Amino acid sequence: MKELFNGIGTGFGTIFIILIIAVIVLLLLTGWLILRLNRLQYRMQVFMRGKDGKSLEQNIIDRLQEIDKMSGRVNMHHADLVAVRRQIGTTLTHYGIVKYDAFDDVGGKLSFVLAMLDDKNTGFVLDAIHSRDNCFVYLKEIVNGESYIMLSAEEIQALRIAAGSDEEAELEI
Repeated sequence: MKELFNGIGTGFGTIFIILIIAVIVLLLLTGWLILRLNRLQYRMQVFMRGKDGKSLEQNIIDRLQEIDKMSGRVNMHHADLVAVRRQIGTTLTHYGIVKYDAFDDVGGKLSFVLAMLDDKNTGFVLDAIHSRDNCFVYLKEIVNGESYIMLSAEEIQALRIAAGSDEEAELEI
């Protein structure tokens, strides 16, 4: 190789070596790019398998229409859910029961008070008083946690249980 570069200056030999290195780097880079292109073509073939561009476009349009339908259903279900939540707030979901002996001569705690309240503490108190000869049932209305009729200690205790503020009474039952 020395004879090749003898007549030419040393600057030409350096340039020639740099050019050979550049060609090798470019060949390696070209090979790497060809591998990436082949991988990309394989992925595209897998993605487009059995589909042409037009059918793929129609498939995407169909999916978007399905999404629009589902969005409408979600909005409808949301409105239904709001209505159900509003109704649940007015249902009598809170209750408290207290059993007691109304009279000294009757045992077995046959008398009871049942308090039924909604989320706003509105509802009723049902008091069933059992004696040896009779059974009396009283119903008292409760509005926002208050009664317009005087309540007994057992009725107040049942209301507290229903409202969730008398944990000791819940344990006694």
